[in-house]
Amino acid sequence: MTKSGGKSGGTGNTSGRGQRDLRVRVKTARGRKLSSTRWLERQLNDPYVQRARREGYRGRAAFKILELDDRFGFLVPGARVVDLGCAPGGWCQVAVTRVNALGEKGGKKVGRVLGVDLQEVEPIAGAEVHQLDFLSDGADEQVKEWLGGKADVVMSDMAAASSGHKQTDHLRIVALCEAAAEFAFDVLEEGGTFVAKVLAGGAENSLQAILKQNFQKVANVKPPASRSDSSEKFVVATGFRGRRNTGADDETGADDQE
Repeated sequence: MTKSGGKSGGTGNTSGRGQRDLRVRVKTARGRKLSSTRWLERQLNDPYVQRARREGYRGRAAFKILELDDRFGFLVPGARVVDLGCAPGGWCQVAVTRVNALGEKGGKKVGRVLGVDLQEVEPIAGAEVHQLDFLSDGADEQVKEWLGGKADVVMSDMAAASSGHKQTDHLRIVALCEAAAEFAFDVLEEGGTFVAKVLAGGAENSLQAILKQNFQKVANVKPPASRSDSSEKFVVATGFRGRRNTGADDETGADDQE
């Protein structure tokens, strides 16, 4: 692993040539694919990765939910939160602090954070984490039992395993998001919020229609922490109305594209 660079040029040089390049460069090791080298180099130079390490988050994805909550304000003290597909736990870490799950904010309501995932997840201070397939029969009732009632927020940063085919991956993640939304309809309190990752690609229109039927407002946002070269975006549905199965869209559910 090397750093490229050079000595500073003379005064008045505005082109950037001759100025020291502090970007970390990674040499391609024998047996390592070029794509792996590029991924490693991107990680080492990603300011969100570096910030996550400094601030103790389990991954850069923590800043996506931070930025979404800064805008929409759904992680409030006292809120009960369910994080679907919570591994490695960064979203749970953010939720714990913001809903005051540890009771560290004096005079504020104490919230609950429940994370579920197919795989075992390392314990997260202030969160209750369970190994569970949210698609299994009775999962919604089990979650409500663990939570002690219905949730105020259901959030998901899940993505299906990549196939390497862009359209196939898009269809898979939209189907996963639709399943998460159906789960949210069963566990959310009225007025609740659903947040989930999707990939842009066209097939998400059916998801939008379903959400508009059941929430007062549906926004589509790409937070700053989401890489510019990624097709991911996040749907934030607020004001859960209770499960509705009408076919008509409501004007109050107009998309907020960003």
